[in-house]
Amino acid sequence: MSEQAPRRIAPIISVAVAAVMVFFIVILAVSSNDKAETAATPLMLKPAPEITSTTYDGDAFLLSRRRGSWVVLNFFNSTCVPCKREHPELVKFFETQQSLDGTGAELYTIVNDDDEQAVRNFFNENGGGWPIIHDEDANISVDYGVAKVPETWLISPTGVVAQRFTGQVTAELLGSAIASMTQDSAS
Repeated sequence: MSEQAPRRIAPIISVAVAAVMVFFIVILAVSSNDKAETAATPLMLKPAPEITSTTYDGDAFLLSRRRGSWVVLNFFNSTCVPCKREHPELVKFFETQQSLDGTGAELYTIVNDDDEQAVRNFFNENGGGWPIIHDEDANISVDYGVAKVPETWLISPTGVVAQRFTGQVTAELLGSAIASMTQDSAS
């Protein structure tokens, strides 16, 4: 075998290895978990942990004062890529709920371990007119057992934890989950 043969094979092997690597990167990108999943929690069907905090607008926030309405708590961070991808769906959900003349769900974003100005800039650039709640000491995240963001919780009008979603949610998923649970409780 001549010295030329290994030199001709090396570029072919390099191209093949690169093609395989690109294939795996594409597979990982396409198969990323963009679908929200429900997650077990010991809080399910129990009274939601109280939240006592302030909004970014300086208003007091007490979860217990939200009774009578469906409450959606979305745990968020402005550097989180899935949070950024989910945000347009939350905007759509919020707008739909606002159009229900006072009977729609209330949406709140809860922020821990993020720069307030970065969050404000994100909302200014991407929309979202719902209240943003401070979680400066991480007590809210700990009380709810939030492992990573985004994570979304549905609290029933009676103040009970009705659902926990890990990962990105869609407007349709949130709307149909609330509609289904509302229908089940009316039956």
